[in-house]
Amino acid sequence: MNTGHDAVILAAGGSRRLGRPKQLLTRHGEALVARVARLVLATKPERTIVVVGAHDNDVTAALGDLDVQVLVNELWSTGMASSLRLAAGELAGRERPTLVTVVDQPALEVRHLLALLAVHGDDRDTVSRYGDARGVPVVLRASTLSRGMELEGDAGFRDLWHDLAPRSVRADELGDDLDDETDLRRAVAAGWLDDPAETGGL
Repeated sequence: MNTGHDAVILAAGGSRRLGRPKQLLTRHGEALVARVARLVLATKPERTIVVVGAHDNDVTAALGDLDVQVLVNELWSTGMASSLRLAAGELAGRERPTLVTVVDQPALEVRHLLALLAVHGDDRDTVSRYGDARGVPVVLRASTLSRGMELEGDAGFRDLWHDLAPRSVRADELGDDLDDETDLRRAVAAGWLDDPAETGGL
């Protein structure tokens, strides 16, 4: 496995389509943002940044005493690019790979993250592949992360991969995210989430 990586957890979104903060949904009583942070920390990053925005106080509180650095993105409503820019600026000059995750993939396990780190090399970025799509979690080279300062709106790092296709690790179950109520019900049925109706969740 590659050593000496940093990590960024993107947790600033407003969950408009879902209608409740997905960061605070729980799995076995643990908020998703805290669960993802715990999984990321298990990969032993040198620095771990959590970018929060919407519901920032509640999301930060859910992280408890986990060894992470919280950055508040005041521009979260403009799209994911603002969070990526914030993280890129904070990690500028650190010449090491960066593991980037989100909080709305309820099937995520530490093995997914370790698999990405295990195959990552200095020649290109490493991404997850589910179906015909590729996306997070990803491991980015320092040179790619620095280009995150160029992004705007809802653009993600895939907009920076035109020159060199990343290597990929297949993880089809990560294609199930939490965009709307249908996704939430599917995740509950699969055992990936607690039922908010039973736990008194938002």
